[in-house]
Amino acid sequence: MNYLLLEEELKKRTTLDYFWGRKQDDEFDKLTNFIYKTDSFEAVLDLIEITFKNHPQFSLYKNYALNRWFNFWSAKGVESIFCDHENVKPHLDSFNKFTDFYIENIPFDHKTTVFPKGFGKSVPYGILHKSELIAWLYKNQSQQQRKHHKNRLFIVLVNYQEDDANWKLKSEITWLKEIVSAYLLNFDRSKLHSFTFENKIVYADIIWAIKAP
Repeated sequence: MNYLLLEEELKKRTTLDYFWGRKQDDEFDKLTNFIYKTDSFEAVLDLIEITFKNHPQFSLYKNYALNRWFNFWSAKGVESIFCDHENVKPHLDSFNKFTDFYIENIPFDHKTTVFPKGFGKSVPYGILHKSELIAWLYKNQSQQQRKHHKNRLFIVLVNYQEDDANWKLKSEITWLKEIVSAYLLNFDRSKLHSFTFENKIVYADIIWAIKAP
């Protein structure tokens, strides 16, 4: 994957406001699944125009589609970063809902997320209380098709350089590559958080991606 090109395309999205207008659900996902067809920002704008130009809620669908496009292609970039590492093996089925790759033969799904305001605690608190934040993330994020309690790595974004712009860090692919690579070089399965769900052990961890002021 050309990470520099992907970053260039993703950063075009950051020039527009990030607004959902509604909760993400399976119905709206189906209507905007064309976002998987292209990693070009201009091309996805064209697809949005063609698909929803006569819809009375055009702006709602446009924002929804752009946000899904941005999140999907950022996630694909991060997944590729993981899979480039010698200790990581990609899952043979790229559409598997529960596993993106294996680290030392441990299956993981990954999710890049902004530090959640709903957690109700500070970033330093979250860093010191990893298990509490992980429990909150499993309970409150990834609804609908992505809801599960399988092994997961959470990349948590914190942007101290720009207020209320944590989401923009999803476009910083080369920066995220450095963070993920450092995590994998120092990967230690004994430091993973674990809990039991439906009589099975679940492994999880948080990778912090923090832009200092």
